[in-house]
Amino acid sequence: MDRLGSPEELEAFRQVLSSRRDPSAPCIAVCAGTGCLACGAGEVIAAFKAAIDEQDLTARVSMKGSGCPGFCERGPVVVIYPEEICYLQVTPDDVAEIVSTTIREGEVVERLLYVDPETGERATRESDIPFYRQQERLLLQSNIKLDSRSIEDYVALGGYSALAKALSRMTAEEVLEEVKRSNLRGRGGGGFAAGKKWEGSRDAPGDDRYVIVNADEGDPGAFMDRALLEGNPHSILEGLIIGAYAIGAHEGYVYVRQEYPLAVENVTLAIEQAEACGLLGTKILGSGFDFSVKVHMGAGAFVCGESTALMTALEGRVGEPRPKYIRSNVKGLWNKPSVLNNVETWANVPLIINQGADWYTQLGTEGSKGTKIFSLVGKITNTGLVEVPMGITLRDIVYKIGGGIPGGKRFKAVQTGGPSGGCIPEHLLDLQVGFDELTEAGSMMGSGGMLVMDEDTCMVDVAVLHRLPDV
Repeated sequence: MDRLGSPEELEAFRQVLSSRRDPSAPCIAVCAGTGCLACGAGEVIAAFKAAIDEQDLTARVSMKGSGCPGFCERGPVVVIYPEEICYLQVTPDDVAEIVSTTIREGEVVERLLYVDPETGERATRESDIPFYRQQERLLLQSNIKLDSRSIEDYVALGGYSALAKALSRMTAEEVLEEVKRSNLRGRGGGGFAAGKKWEGSRDAPGDDRYVIVNADEGDPGAFMDRALLEGNPHSILEGLIIGAYAIGAHEGYVYVRQEYPLAVENVTLAIEQAEACGLLGTKILGSGFDFSVKVHMGAGAFVCGESTALMTALEGRVGEPRPKYIRSNVKGLWNKPSVLNNVETWANVPLIINQGADWYTQLGTEGSKGTKIFSLVGKITNTGLVEVPMGITLRDIVYKIGGGIPGGKRFKAVQTGGPSGGCIPEHLLDLQVGFDELTEAGSMMGSGGMLVMDEDTCMVDVAVLHRLPDV
C-alpha cells in the first residue's frame, strides 16, 4: 500500500476502496473475537471459505472474520450483508446450508435465527433482536462490519477521517477544546474528565510528553477493552494519534495484558499497517506532526491497571504504585507529562472530532455523556457486551437487554465496578447509570463490569465488603 501524503490522498484512497466494493453483493461476517473463537468460529470461517470455493462463488461473495458484536451468549455469530441476516450458534455443519439456502437462493435458515423466549417470534435482522434493539452502539456497531485485521475496511467505513480533520483543519488547541466541551470522562474507572487531563499535560513544563493506552483490563468478567482492541484496533490508534497531536506528544504506548494474545496480535498489525500508510511515523498525512506507537505486554499483575504502577512497569521496573504528590499527567512516565486513558476512552475521540461535542453531549446525563460499554455477566439470560447511553436504568439493562433472570428467579443484586465497586440491590434497579449516580449509591462505574446475581447467590462474603442494607 502506498504511503498517503495528505488528507486529499486519504480521501481519494477511500473512494477507490468504495468503488471496488459492491454494496449489493453478499458479504459473510463471522465473529472472530476470542469468545466466538473459543466456541468454534475458526472452524466455521474455514468451512465458509471451503464452501464458497466449492460452489464457485468466490467472484461474487466475500467473507471476513470480524470483531465481537457483543452477543457472546449465542456465539459463533454470523451476519450476512446487505440484508443483515443474523445467525446464532452456527457450527461448521450449518455452513453448506447457509451458502446454498441464503447466499444462492436468498432464503432464510429459520432454525438459526434468534427466537424470543417469551413470544416465540423469530428475528431475522441483527437490529431486530431485543438484545441489540435497546442498545446505542457508537463504538461497537462497526465491529461486525469490519475485518479486524484490515486497515482498508476501517478506511472504507470512514476511518482516519477524524485524524485528517484534526491535522488539516484544526489547531491542537481546538482539538483539546472540543474534547473538553464533550465532557468525555475516562472509561477506566475514575471518570476523570479527559479534556482536563489532556490540558494538564499540554500545559506542563518540558518538551517530552507521552500518551498511553491502558489495556490492562483486570476486573473479573470484564472484556470490553479486549473486544475493542481485537475488533477495531484502528479506532483506538486514531484516537491516540489525535490525543498526541492535541498535547504535543510524539511517542505513545499500548499497555496490554499478555493474556490477550489476539488483541496484542491485532493492534500490532494495525500499527504496522498505519505506519505503511503514512498514518503513523513522520509527517503524518503530509503535516509537520510526527508520532510513533509501541506495544508493551504486561505480565498479568492486577495492580498494573493503576496508572502509576503501569507507568513504572513501562519503565522496565516492578509495577508498583507510587505516591501521587504530582499527578501523572504532569509527572508520569520517566517523570514526563503523560496522558493515560483506557481503550474505550481513546475510541470515543474520533467520534467527537468528526461529529462534534454538541452531538456527543446529546447522549447521557448532566454529568455523564455518551455511551458506556458493559460486560453483562452472571445470572442473566443474555450475557455479552452491551453498549448503552449514559442515563439508562439498571432495570432496562437487566430486563430489556439482558432478558431477565433465567428460570424465573428473583433478582437480588448487580455488582458494578469490579472488586472496588459495590452491589446494588433490587430497590435501586431504577437507578440511572452514570458516574455520579453509581457512586452516590455506594458503588462505582469502574471499567464496566456488571455482574448480576439471583436469589440463590450467596451474599455473605460480599456483604462484608459492600453496603448492602436491604439484600
